[in-house]
Amino acid sequence: MSATSKDKKKKLLDKKRLVDSFRYAFCGICEAYKGEQNLKIHTVIAVLVVIFGFVFHISYVEWLVCLVLIGLVLMAEFFNTAIEYVVDLASPDIHPLAKLAKDTASAGVLMMAIVSAIIGLIIFIPEVIEFVEVLL
Repeated sequence: MSATSKDKKKKLLDKKRLVDSFRYAFCGICEAYKGEQNLKIHTVIAVLVVIFGFVFHISYVEWLVCLVLIGLVLMAEFFNTAIEYVVDLASPDIHPLAKLAKDTASAGVLMMAIVSAIIGLIIFIPEVIEFVEVLL
């Protein structure tokens, strides 16, 4: 095969690789949900945020903020899970550095969740107050 043929082949979209990459990603999602309790908790909270977003008719910008934060929290949780898997692979025995790596990755998720919760409260508390005032 000539260099030009190889270049043309590289430029074309490799459908098999594309499909495989999506399949691997969905497998990763499924595996993470099977084993990670916190991922399930974050997902339930995300669903509740979406429900409350519809109930309280939050603005377009508030929707964008909520969706970005949901994505960031779930992404942090997936990265944390990946780090835990790699640490377990590299250090199957208990090791202080392995513990630090896992704890630090978990701290990143916690920080993102706390910031997201604070922003969520900033968005939803005024809506809840207005709803209660209408009831009274």
